[in-house]
Amino acid sequence: MMRKKSSAEKTIRDIRRATRRHYSAEEKIRIVLEGLRGEDTIAELCRREGLNSNVYYRWSKEFMEAGKKRLAGDTVREATSDEVKQLRADSSALKETLGELLMENRLLKKSMLGDGEDGI
Repeated sequence: MMRKKSSAEKTIRDIRRATRRHYSAEEKIRIVLEGLRGEDTIAELCRREGLNSNVYYRWSKEFMEAGKKRLAGDTVREATSDEVKQLRADSSALKETLGELLMENRLLKKSMLGDGEDGI
């Protein structure tokens, strides 16, 4: 009997885990800001949103820490997609130039040795 109960509880936990709602960043921010407004208690807010109050407090803490870092200038601005494209193009050009220089270097070494062998 004990085995069936734990098996059933495990199945229920697995189903809950698989069907757990995933909140977007915008939804998390909206919920945290609602909690900070204080119009409803955190318990009421969490009940309405269908989440555990521990999750709300974790989100709230992360929100505050991120805001504090941003205001202190501790965060690095993320590159825009245009900047990323430019950096990739520059990287590709540098790799191509490096490849050409390596080939040229190898040809010069071969011509200096005279026998066509790499001598390093």
